[in-house]
Amino acid sequence: MDGQGKKSRLRATSVASVMLLCGTIGALAAPMTTGRITSQPIGHYEFCQQAPAECRATGRNVAPDRMTTKAWATMVEINDRVNTTIIPRTDMEMWGKEEIWSYPVKYGDCEDYVLLKRHELIGAGFKPSNLLITVVLQPNGDGHAVLTVRTDQGDFILDNLVSSVMDWRDTRYRYLKRQSVANAGKWVDIVDERRNVASSF
Repeated sequence: MDGQGKKSRLRATSVASVMLLCGTIGALAAPMTTGRITSQPIGHYEFCQQAPAECRATGRNVAPDRMTTKAWATMVEINDRVNTTIIPRTDMEMWGKEEIWSYPVKYGDCEDYVLLKRHELIGAGFKPSNLLITVVLQPNGDGHAVLTVRTDQGDFILDNLVSSVMDWRDTRYRYLKRQSVANAGKWVDIVDERRNVASSF
């Protein structure tokens, strides 16, 4: 399939998905439950030293972004584009050491994918308070980072390891912590009590 055909299929899938989403999930939408302020990942702390404007207070009581056909299509398109244009490389392969968070140009690891998706979604009109870098454990116990998008239809996950944008409850990750809604430089615990995930560790 050529590039134009792929884009057309992506748009059609996006529209169909958001129609289904808005028509059937609304009553069941469930945001993550967060807890207390917790430790900031060292890689994010060092990133904030280099880019303090990305890590400042974003405002309290910010409403989740409204899920519309356009918003859903934008999420799907950015997730797909970043996943397919950035080539995965570990920090050790790129920098010779671990935990370097940066905006990727050609290569990147999971945190870099998240930073770029967050940046592009802000440029597309999403509120920074609703775009939250999130640390999870994979079923094999390895750490991983994804982007949580807060919407009035629930919290959704953009992930470099998965092509689809997913309701956070449908992933197999154990959610540990994410950026605070009120301050991009602070992090909070996530209360994840899903039984189907608890049994997989």
